[in-house]
Amino acid sequence: MEQFNFIPGGICAAKGFKAAGVHCGIRRNHSKYDLALIASDVRCAGAACYTTNKVYGAPIQVDRAHLADGHAQAIVVNSGNANTCAPNGVALANDVCDLVAKELGIPAGDVLPSSTGVIGQAMELAPFAVGVPEAAAKLAATAQASHDAATAIMTTDTHPKEVAVEFTLGGKPCRMGAIAKGSGMIHPNMATMLLFITTDANVEPAVLQAALSTVVPATFNQISVDGDTSTNDTVLLLANGLAGNAAPAPGSADYDTFVAALTAVAEHLCRELAGDGEGATKLLECIVTGAPDLETARAASKSVIHSTLFKAAMFGADANWGRVLCAIGYTPGEFDISKTAVRLRSAAGEVFVCENAAYHPYSEEEAAVVLKEKEIQILVDLGSGTACAKAWGCDLTYDYVKINGDYRT
Repeated sequence: MEQFNFIPGGICAAKGFKAAGVHCGIRRNHSKYDLALIASDVRCAGAACYTTNKVYGAPIQVDRAHLADGHAQAIVVNSGNANTCAPNGVALANDVCDLVAKELGIPAGDVLPSSTGVIGQAMELAPFAVGVPEAAAKLAATAQASHDAATAIMTTDTHPKEVAVEFTLGGKPCRMGAIAKGSGMIHPNMATMLLFITTDANVEPAVLQAALSTVVPATFNQISVDGDTSTNDTVLLLANGLAGNAAPAPGSADYDTFVAALTAVAEHLCRELAGDGEGATKLLECIVTGAPDLETARAASKSVIHSTLFKAAMFGADANWGRVLCAIGYTPGEFDISKTAVRLRSAAGEVFVCENAAYHPYSEEEAAVVLKEKEIQILVDLGSGTACAKAWGCDLTYDYVKINGDYRT
């Protein structure tokens, strides 16, 4: 029996959290929301994971400083400008935190900024000076408020991404909600896109960080849309403790339940993010079983969904299993590929295309029907152990090039 239930409410599902989205003019050529604010009624334990790109956004530098004590109370996010490689980027991020702090009556050190959009363009404080007060006045603990915030952080996304779950810790009902953005420049390591998670569970900062660091490698690190690791990838997790549960200790049953809930939220958003890759028409999920160890399982599954050739084949509904085997073959590490089997599955059925690393008879016509569906599973059995892993990606289409050919215009 699952330890959690999916519920409505998004990032506002957890007790004591409010959100808002507004248009303040950062995206000058659009009327869409471009500023989101998320706030807790009380100070929270905080945890984070960030991009490993050597070039990273100014907000990440500020976040690291503000989370050094393990606590925060608000998150402010803008779309339209990444505040990366921009003049006075850190100073501006700090100024934005000051604006939020003034409106909410909290220390600026408890505000976590985040930005997404075009790299290398200067930012101005003026839009924030208008938008932050407007967003603060609009804060609400509603599903619509979560939707507004999720909309405000979008760039090339085609739809907002939200999720929430309910679970129990120590007999107390707890909730966790999240919003995310991400469509292109997705090939993370230790983080992914922009993703914000709130929970009313009582979890100590060090334990919260341990839980997030446990979940990230199996979920957010297993997404790839285009092989580019963003400069601004950030995952922020805030826990305000208003559920009133006893704080779980690492290794306890309650800790395992919390990790399971966090994993459920993460996997849901992994599918949302990968399926909404720029220009994508299909969600690809590669499930590797029979691997000799977890590292190999994760690497092989991600290698398949990262393969440009395989992604293109999926766009064309071509059961080119040789591209799957090729991608597994250049996966780092030492393992036996001779027992590898590959199946392709969707709502339309399943085809067995490769056995013992060689052709297995199948109908090309049946395979084409299976691969015309919107969600495709690539089932790989390495036949060499008991480790397993998942990875998520999307097909590669003509529209991906069109979108990125004029991204700045």
